[in-house]
Amino acid sequence: MKILWFTWKDINDPYAGGAEVVSNQLAKRLVADGHEVVFLVRGFPGMAKEEIVNGYKVIRVGNYHTVYWEAYKYYKKHLQGWADLVIEEANIIPFFCNWYVKEKSILFFHNLGREIWFYEMGWLKGLIGYLGEPIWLQFLGKKRDIITISESTKKDLVRFGFKKNKIKIISEGIEIKPIANLQIEKFEKPTLLSLGALRAMKRADQIFLAFELAKKEIPDLQLIVAGCTKGNFAKKVLAMIEESPFKDSIQCLGKVSPERKIELMQKSHLIAVTSTREGWGLIVTEANSQGTPAVVYDVQGLRDSVKNLKTGYICEKNTPENLSKKIKKALENKDKYEKIRLNAWQWSKKITFDKSYDDFKNCLNFNYEEKKISILKRALNHINFL
Repeated sequence: MKILWFTWKDINDPYAGGAEVVSNQLAKRLVADGHEVVFLVRGFPGMAKEEIVNGYKVIRVGNYHTVYWEAYKYYKKHLQGWADLVIEEANIIPFFCNWYVKEKSILFFHNLGREIWFYEMGWLKGLIGYLGEPIWLQFLGKKRDIITISESTKKDLVRFGFKKNKIKIISEGIEIKPIANLQIEKFEKPTLLSLGALRAMKRADQIFLAFELAKKEIPDLQLIVAGCTKGNFAKKVLAMIEESPFKDSIQCLGKVSPERKIELMQKSHLIAVTSTREGWGLIVTEANSQGTPAVVYDVQGLRDSVKNLKTGYICEKNTPENLSKKIKKALENKDKYEKIRLNAWQWSKKITFDKSYDDFKNCLNFNYEEKKISILKRALNHINFL
């Protein structure tokens, strides 16, 4: 089968995140199964216009702002009629493929934008995006089949008018291999980890504020901040840390290597995640696989990747004050902490990309089997009529 995949970024994009990890893993497995896959994504300075990545072809057009228009033009000129199936991955802003592709198309959502608009775009542009999103969702074709990665996103989509029976959930997966046992030693001092790009929607500033509050009651508490430090929000967080009376207990590592990332997840006692919303929260499951539970805000995606007081800790209120209480509670009750840590590690071993791909294939097969059944029914009805 020939598959054309519209998506905003590919795995080699400098700003690739969890969504790109998922699409890359699914695509390379499709190729291994004999399918031909082409990604149509945005361009980026210094990147090749076309390249083969893990067996599938990536075609880069336009840029951050123009990719949607350029993808439409490239499709009409070079790819119209080529594919058997089109996957439209809507990473906040969709491509509206249903308005111009002739082939069967499926929508793939990780999460909606909603509050993210305000954090990433500011109040004016954010308000436009926030109010505009429910409108353009109505033009994506409500009869199309949809794939998503969590119950939270499914509920969001149903809330905005998509048919519940058209939405299929696939499991997430992680690229990191879970540790063999929980015998790896943690840092000598209790350590809280903030891992990921310092973007506004990730709200790392709230992790820092929670750390300062918890530090007053846990004097030897340490904070490690690892992730890309580009942008104005990152500068704000770094300035807050520099002015903190506890800055000697904070390490800012910037972007780290995959090996260092794994080491940090293994040796830290807790990972804190305070995103505005997520599709799932891959970083949570990755940390779980390395023996570290998460303390998170109660938002879409994170409430899917954490089972409260079973595999991690979910805040009742999304505030630094409540987050600090959860950190303190986790670190002070060692028996409960070890039980949660064990549960999180065991659950992570069930969340694999092989399972995710099996779910994904079933969704694709469902679409084609449904089409065959529909054709067969029409044929039988015609015979009965004759």
